[in-house]
Amino acid sequence: MDIQATSLDFAVIVVYFAGILLIGTLFGKFTNSTKDFFFGGQRFAWWLVAMSCVATVVGSYSFVKYSSIGYTHGLSSTMTYLNDWFIVPFFVLGWLPILYFNRIQSIPEYFQRRFDEKTKLVTTFYILVFLIGYVGINLYTLGVALQPLLKINLYVIVVLVAAVGAIYMHAGGQTSVIMTDLLQGFILLGAGFLVLFLGLGYLGGFERFLDGLPMAHKYPFADFNSPPEFNFVGVFWQDAAASSVAFYFMNQGTIMRFLSCRSTRDGRKAMYAIVLVLMPLAVVAIANTGWLGRAMTTHGLIPEVDDRDIFLVVASKITQPGVFGLILAALTAALMSTIDTLINAISAIFVNDIYKPYVKADAPDAHYLKLARIVAIVAAVVGILLVPFFASYKSIYEVHGTFIASITPPVVTLILLSIFSKRITPAAAFWTLIIGFVFMVLAIVVSPEMIEPFAHGIDGARGYKYIRALFGIGVCVALAFGISAFTKPRSPEEIDGLVIDSIASAKRKYKQLGLPKTSTGSPGPSDAGGSSDTSISEAVLLSEPDDRDYAAPILLKGKARDMAPEYVVLSSEDMDRIKARPGDLLFVEHERWWYGGLCSVQLRAALPHDEPGVLHISDEALQAGSLSVDFGRRLRVQKIL
Repeated sequence: MDIQATSLDFAVIVVYFAGILLIGTLFGKFTNSTKDFFFGGQRFAWWLVAMSCVATVVGSYSFVKYSSIGYTHGLSSTMTYLNDWFIVPFFVLGWLPILYFNRIQSIPEYFQRRFDEKTKLVTTFYILVFLIGYVGINLYTLGVALQPLLKINLYVIVVLVAAVGAIYMHAGGQTSVIMTDLLQGFILLGAGFLVLFLGLGYLGGFERFLDGLPMAHKYPFADFNSPPEFNFVGVFWQDAAASSVAFYFMNQGTIMRFLSCRSTRDGRKAMYAIVLVLMPLAVVAIANTGWLGRAMTTHGLIPEVDDRDIFLVVASKITQPGVFGLILAALTAALMSTIDTLINAISAIFVNDIYKPYVKADAPDAHYLKLARIVAIVAAVVGILLVPFFASYKSIYEVHGTFIASITPPVVTLILLSIFSKRITPAAAFWTLIIGFVFMVLAIVVSPEMIEPFAHGIDGARGYKYIRALFGIGVCVALAFGISAFTKPRSPEEIDGLVIDSIASAKRKYKQLGLPKTSTGSPGPSDAGGSSDTSISEAVLLSEPDDRDYAAPILLKGKARDMAPEYVVLSSEDMDRIKARPGDLLFVEHERWWYGGLCSVQLRAALPHDEPGVLHISDEALQAGSLSVDFGRRLRVQKIL
């Protein structure tokens, strides 16, 4: 079926690209350090992180992949994105606080601190292969989707899209990623539901839509173990136990997104919003063209087409010029919002886990920032070079599932065991990664029959590609506990704060870390409630860390002073209102909540003064938080720990 786009559609796409490039480079001004480039200064509100994460989850392959599955299997195509709920407690109660409170910047760094150097090196290899491969998959699927429409070489499309993503990533890092993904998240959700409503109208209403679906397409779940290429048990082990855990626990890009939150409390809120609200909306937005296509085929409105083309066929059929361009922009948005995250993550792994420790450990931060931007360009180029490999597969769903089920089990299994079991030893961790990988390779190229005991009756080697994840998890669990039984674990003191039963210790260390040990300047009697010879640092008292959300933030008038830049001074009354004590970590931000923390800074509370409604803050702190305020301007203050 020939699909044509008008000049208006192309104009919409061009405007979209220009807008994303402008927004991405504009927010480069907020990036002045590697902490800004990789973690956005740890300033962002939960809703910004949640929306940008959804944009990252929904890659360009998602529209094509899930529309295809929706066309061939119906409503059960939603199974993949609705499998995330079971990992929420493991993430919000274990993985996130361990990383955040230990100030860990990457998964390889966690393995180094939890186990040893050689385990870190093996993990670094795994993570880089995973991230770079994901870049290639996304570039390939967008090229496949747009090539029939644009009538130009697939690799020209791939290069153009990769170039735009790399340019704004080069400029602004994590801040650019979050802000552009916010826009792209709204675009892809809005465009997806627009297609749904237009499609229902085109079909003549919801009842006619349901009448057009075969009975098997109306079931929410696929058959337990058939057909081999799409069944319930295969999708669960591939997408839930391997892909979803990999996305939240192993994907460095996702980890960096959550570490960009202002606090673990905001990270938890973001996770709840993603899994309970945004992902159910996202799966409907990206899969509905497949359902609509099946109903249209049943009613004779479109002919039978290749399932890989159904997204563009349906979108072009039910939309007008300009609107079709918006749908194509959403497809592009799905790609851009995924590869920008992946490219940023690759830069972080290379700089923090390879270059710093093994090449140049004592360079100024500006040197590492420049290198990170260069690596972002290189990562995009490598992703382009991988496109021919992924193009060799017949199905996008197949290539994505095969890649995930093959590469992730050793790492995701070891992450979960490391968090919840102190008994896992360094030797077990190292050899689980090595031997686990060997078993995965053997199951792919030598003896696929090894998977049969795990196959739940799935018939055929093609189905093994998905159940391979369960095989890998089972092998790695056996290796980890088996080797640990004969080797020595690290002492409780060495792994303090790195396992779930010592998170409280990690929280205390996080709060204390960075507290000055010597005088950094005196605030004076009227400013901090002490004598003129008492420094802020000497006067600070650390309360027990408690990140519960006690009360709404308060608004205070800012007053810049010549004082220690890491402190903020509030009145006793205002500190009582937010249940803060001297030594607590406070978040000071622009009074407009919808800035999402973009203009903000994290400071420590000093001894209070006695002037309600006024805070004292240094010029340096104002500049660090991009808080361009004069005396009398209102700021929002909230206790975070």
